[in-house]
Amino acid sequence: MDVYVGQNKRHWCLHQDLLCYHTPFFEDHVPEKGKQKNDKIELLEEDPRAFELFVKWLYQGRIDDVSDMPMDKKWDHADACQKLYLLCDRVGMPQLKNIAIDQFRKGCFEAGLVPGPEEIKPIYDMTPPRSPIRKLISQIAARQIMDPESQSDASTYRICFEASADFAIDVVNAIRQGAGAKLFHDPTQDIGCAYHDHGVGHFCKVS
Repeated sequence: MDVYVGQNKRHWCLHQDLLCYHTPFFEDHVPEKGKQKNDKIELLEEDPRAFELFVKWLYQGRIDDVSDMPMDKKWDHADACQKLYLLCDRVGMPQLKNIAIDQFRKGCFEAGLVPGPEEIKPIYDMTPPRSPIRKLISQIAARQIMDPESQSDASTYRICFEASADFAIDVVNAIRQGAGAKLFHDPTQDIGCAYHDHGVGHFCKVS
């Protein structure tokens, strides 16, 4: 079977039986007896790096471990594994999907990097509610927002908040969970003109 992946249509020629053994996703593209059927498939929205890992797992039963890679390769592998997760979610391969998310988490940790809003938005666009990767990504974003040493704040994820109410809800719930049910200060008990519309130090006639 000819498979074309990504906007540049990178080409793989793979064994149909092997593909169909692992997932029924490819069966609709296998020619049937007495019928003309297209024996090629285009996955133009997928990342060729992810599909390369997919093929490696098909033929070798494994993908590379990010822990064995030099530091300058770790993030690229982690990002490819995140794309591999989305590919496996699409074609229905839960075992490889679980391997991919574990490699993604490990790669983030070892590289000391996390996905930004540009990487997060497509995840919410392409996955259903309660997806494990949504849970992971929302917790990463919540941690970045709450980390006093991080340069990220809620505005960093504006495009994600605007695009997905689910992301906003997941992040708020992750912050609530991470705060350990600690009750915030009650703003209704503040005295003076803390919420008046004037500058700091301005004489307040109301007070």
